Amino acid sequence: MQDVIHALIFIGIFGVVFTAIIAWEAWYLARQGRHSYTWRETLANMSTGAMYKVFDGIAVALFIQVFYEYVRGFGLQLQFEAGLLSFLLLFVAQDFFYYLYHFTMHKVRWFWANHVTHHSSKNLNFSTALRQNFLMDLNFSWTIWWLPLALVGFEKNWALIAIEASLAYQFFLHTEVVKRLGPLEWVLNTPSHHRVHHGCKPDQIDRNFGGVLIIWDRLFGTFVDESKVGELEYGLTVRQPTTFNPLRLNLDELIQMFRDVWRFRNLRILYKSPSYVEETYTSASEPRVAEKTSLVAE
Repeated sequence: MQDVIHALIFIGIFGVVFTAIIAWEAWYLARQGRHSYTWRETLANMSTGAMYKVFDGIAVALFIQVFYEYVRGFGLQLQFEAGLLSFLLLFVAQDFFYYLYHFTMHKVRWFWANHVTHHSSKNLNFSTALRQNFLMDLNFSWTIWWLPLALVGFEKNWALIAIEASLAYQFFLHTEVVKRLGPLEWVLNTPSHHRVHHGCKPDQIDRNFGGVLIIWDRLFGTFVDESKVGELEYGLTVRQPTTFNPLRLNLDELIQMFRDVWRFRNLRILYKSPSYVEETYTSASEPRVAEKTSLVAE
């Protein structure tokens, strides 16, 4: 119970900080005559963010940490002395596994059905960072990120600090206010790189998956520079939500996935790519399956 209380206090502190930054960005953009913030969408983003962090904090406190310790007993059980070198190793390791975790969320529909919430806004600002799905911990995608760290032997609390630090850093990537950061663009994931990640045009999709570092994208061929992709457009290619209802932003794609499985009697839909249904069952002569079965139009 004490872990749950600590998690909720942590969430409250960061909630205040992030809310203040969102308010500043909205004020700054309004002064420039740029209106990427609307009250309805900002409230929806903050509501989904609050739901996500409360559920995530409880999940980490109640079962993710327990599972982490259990799995750690079957791994290499390497011992790391507290120090700068050990933390750097942990930081690089968690960032690499975050890249794999993030990449998988875009490639497997079971995971995308939750992650899609984060990509469903037509705007990109600091409040978009909070637009998360409260069911993320229940699809077990987090095992791709957490469990390799446990198998190596990193201590649970230090792993948690590294993961939360990575997520906090990523909040600051969701903005159009910050342009280019010079030489840092070669090593770090920056707002410029992450704007491309949220793009929905063909040359912007499935790019720049990094957390704190961009080196994994450069190594594995998923990197593209913002200057190479033309005008950015945010949102989804299919089933773009037209609602600001937080529950529907969280659940519509998940429900659609199960409807597709039932309709086509094909369990492969769960582990194939998010575009598998459109590519497999839609011919050039018939309407898109996604449009015929969409749950988000109001």
